[in-house]
Amino acid sequence: MYHELLAPGAAPLRADPGYTRYVVTRDAFRTHLAIVRSAGRTGCALGELLDGSEERVVALSFDDGCASDLDVAAPLLDEYGFRATFFLTTAWLDKPGFLTAAGVRELAQRGFEIGSHSVSHAYLSDLDDTRLRAELADSKDRLEQIVGSAVRQLSCPGGRWSPRVADAARAAGYVAVADSRPVPHRAGGNRLRIGRFAVFEDTGPEEIERLATRGSSGRARLRAAALDSARAILGNRRYDRLRRSLMERGRP
Repeated sequence: MYHELLAPGAAPLRADPGYTRYVVTRDAFRTHLAIVRSAGRTGCALGELLDGSEERVVALSFDDGCASDLDVAAPLLDEYGFRATFFLTTAWLDKPGFLTAAGVRELAQRGFEIGSHSVSHAYLSDLDDTRLRAELADSKDRLEQIVGSAVRQLSCPGGRWSPRVADAARAAGYVAVADSRPVPHRAGGNRLRIGRFAVFEDTGPEEIERLATRGSSGRARLRAAALDSARAILGNRRYDRLRRSLMERGRP
């Protein structure tokens, strides 16, 4: 799971540590793709992974819909012959630093999969039923109007998943829902809760090779479980305030 990719000389969309820790440079991303290839794997879209049409694959995905999806990620993916899924927040389309509707259409025409990341990037598990249905249905409808084909994949902003979100996504016509648990997806696994591995600015080559070939470590799973427990106890708003405070003090 990637977010913004940074070309040489460019500045990230935001400067706060909670955002920049997810920003990966173009050169680092190129190295990651080379590692995936050297490990005997092929980068694919989430839908390709789920339909089992490819073997020895790593599903690559991008959240939010930054302009770097088209300007930086797509050319490198094309260079390696890899595919990916781009999960887009529709309210951010056509805003500075984000994809335009024409850019989304171009990604689809180049063979990349387009998925929904909701309308407003709200934490889906916090929403009432009416707002949840609107976030899922409206984003899906707009993306389908742009690309002219079905949008069947959803990723949860902030990884905030719940059984209620999964049920609402299925009712809205999605066939797969991704969160951000560092858990590999296995054949026959729950398609309405697919784990992903977040790639950070300091994720090194060894970690990328391990993710491409062996999946998450026990340490990563324990850390994710601890964070899930903290969110459950504090609630999303209090958890986010605490996280921002720790990030500002230089603590992860």
